[in-house]
Amino acid sequence: MAPQQKERLRALTAEEQAALARVQQATSGRHDEVQRATALLAVAAGASFAAAARGAGYATGSAVHALVKRFNARGLAALHIAPGRGPRVTYDAAARAQVVALAQRPPDRKLDGTATWSLSTLERAVQREICPAPSARTIAQILRDAGSSYQRTRTWCPTGTAERKRKDGVVRVVDPLTEVKRGRSTRRTG
Repeated sequence: MAPQQKERLRALTAEEQAALARVQQATSGRHDEVQRATALLAVAAGASFAAAARGAGYATGSAVHALVKRFNARGLAALHIAPGRGPRVTYDAAARAQVVALAQRPPDRKLDGTATWSLSTLERAVQREICPAPSARTIAQILRDAGSSYQRTRTWCPTGTAERKRKDGVVRVVDPLTEVKRGRSTRRTG
């Protein structure tokens, strides 16, 4: 049973109708754009999403539903490849080395706001210094490929201690009740 059509295709202007017909009839056009134009013209003619999907060569009506939503929001730009599609960005050896070098240096306390790297703070630092910046998942993969286990090799502050900035300078503060507060751990630690 097909889901009920909640999204309606807005009324097409004469220019949009002509542009969709041109794309649909183009013999040298991209197949995916012809497919999208065919589905949009079928829905504009009154066909259901499922019928438009069958006529355009889509597997389900949900693909046509997403296309109609995109067309209502962006117009004819919905025919072109959606953002996020296409080949993934690959980073050359220089960019990878830059990420590894950044992860190996300690963070700047004022700029990064931390004394130790977490994946999100490292990602923000990489975004400032490398353009286009890799995502957190890519950064973790780059570090793994470089031979480091990111979660095990980064510098953590020991539990129960903190470095505080005082007038005299940086002071290490130790909580004497750390073990009582932590309780028993269920995992073995190194």
